[in-house]
Amino acid sequence: MSNPFDMMRGMKDLQKNVNEMQAKLETTFATGNAGAGMVEITINGKYKITDIKIDPAIVDPTDVDTLQVLIAAAFNSASQNLQDKLKAESTQMAGSLGNLFGQN
Repeated sequence: MSNPFDMMRGMKDLQKNVNEMQAKLETTFATGNAGAGMVEITINGKYKITDIKIDPAIVDPTDVDTLQVLIAAAFNSASQNLQDKLKAESTQMAGSLGNLFGQN
């Protein structure tokens, strides 16, 4: 087991990593699409929509329901992509912490 001072340093590093991860959420982006790319939504790490692109060919005032379904599907796709990205970064950070405390 590490000495207590190493553990305290490790905890400070952990807090620093958590703070960096929180700050990074604003600038981590994921894009999802639906309808073979006819609707695209980009969100940040805080699940805020930062951009929406809609192919003008699908805009039909009499078919708003389809557009709404595509927007929801694109948002869900972007959310899943973001979750995958954040999970990968968290796993990487956890691995670094394991190394810090002498675990494999």
